[in-house]
Amino acid sequence: MPDAFASLSPVLQALIATLFTWGLTALGAGLVFFFKDFPKRALDGMLGFAAGVMIAASFWSLLAPAIALAEAQGVTPWLPAAGGFLLGGAFLKAVDKLLPHLHSGFEKPEGLRTSWKRTVLLVMAITLHNIPEGLAVGVAFGAAALGGGEATLGAAVALAVGIGLQNFPEGTAVSVPLRREGLSRSKSFFYGQISGMVEPLAGVLGAAAVFKARPLLPWALAFAAGAMIYVVVEEVIPESQLSGDTDTATLGAMAGFALMMILDVALG
Repeated sequence: MPDAFASLSPVLQALIATLFTWGLTALGAGLVFFFKDFPKRALDGMLGFAAGVMIAASFWSLLAPAIALAEAQGVTPWLPAAGGFLLGGAFLKAVDKLLPHLHSGFEKPEGLRTSWKRTVLLVMAITLHNIPEGLAVGVAFGAAALGGGEATLGAAVALAVGIGLQNFPEGTAVSVPLRREGLSRSKSFFYGQISGMVEPLAGVLGAAAVFKARPLLPWALAFAAGAMIYVVVEEVIPESQLSGDTDTATLGAMAGFALMMILDVALG
């Protein structure tokens, strides 16, 4: 780990890390300049990969450190892990019900009724998806700054790399459908990459919050994990299997899980 990066405040580290994850979202969205209709089987595998990364990150980078930190604080280990996990899912459920959005491949919008265009609803779905990812990265860097247990700077970096890698297919999953909707390549790219803009904001807020409130750290880590799992089960996995090619999506998920596990063990 470069000393210059390690010496930065956790908030600044989180900002740099989430700018990186946003950048990979933009890189994935940039495929729209080369493909008008990305091969569905390849996209299924990429979305499955994203799901696998998020599932692995939820345990290795968030829940396991939450349990270890709770033990170090003398708290019943399972309480903040389970409680924060369920609260994270409940929070995303509430936002899901309120924020108008439309998942790619589905016809019926979710959330409050609105006159927003289909294009905006598609972008809002991925934007909602990116909130827990940015929050997870920010909380991980805040936890690393406080130290203790498995919450290390290497683990936070591993999480940022994993989230960045799975953001690539997410950017593609937004921009290509928008291109099919009739938008120009430049507009499809713009909307595809802007869906990741929320990650730096969520990352900075997450890092600042846990750095100021150490006792809440296990809860915050588990909260981020619960929010991510909600997104995976409610959105990413169903979308990856819409075409019926479940094998490709499943193998992609296993590859993503394995890669995230390797990153966390190797760097953490």
